[in-house]
Amino acid sequence: MKKILALITILTTISILNDYKSEKIEIPKEAIRFRVIASSNSKEDQEIKMKVKESLEKDLQKVLKGKNNINDSRLALNKNIPTFENSIKKTLDKENKNISYTINYGNNYFPEKEYKDVVYKSGNYESLVVTLGEGNGKNFWCVLFPPLCNLEKEKDEEVEYKFLVKEILQKYHF
Repeated sequence: MKKILALITILTTISILNDYKSEKIEIPKEAIRFRVIASSNSKEDQEIKMKVKESLEKDLQKVLKGKNNINDSRLALNKNIPTFENSIKKTLDKENKNISYTINYGNNYFPEKEYKDVVYKSGNYESLVVTLGEGNGKNFWCVLFPPLCNLEKEKDEEVEYKFLVKEILQKYHF
C-alpha cells in the first residue's frame, strides 16, 4: 500500500511539474521593461547596442535608486528622458558613430522571447525603448520595475535567476 501511495505521489508531482514547464511565465502586469534595439545584427551594430545599454544602465541605476513603487519609477523615468538622450548621444559621439536613435517611454511591442528555457509572451508593455538606426537587429531587454535587471552587479559578475521548480525539472530530466 505504501509503495502504491508513493508511486501515486511521484506521478502526481511529475504531472504537476510537466504542466508547470509548459506554461508561459509572465512578468507582472505592474512592470516596466527596458529595451535597446540594435540597427542590425552586424558585429559593429551589436557592439554599439551594448555600449549604449551599459551607459544607460548607469543612468538608470541613479534615476531609479530608492524608487520602491511603480508610480515613483514612472515619474523618475519620464523626468529623465533628456538625461537618457544625452547619455546615448555621448556614447555614440565617443564611438564616432553618426547614427539616428529614438527613445520612447510608453507602451511598446515586445516579440515573444525565450531566455534560459523561460518563454516571455509577446505583447505591448510599459517600457523604455531605445532604437538605434534602422532598429532591425537583435535587442537587449530586462525589467526595470520590479528590478530584475540587476543594475548594480559587478561588470564581469555572472548573474543567474533561478526558479526552484525549474531546477527540479532539470535535475530529474523532465
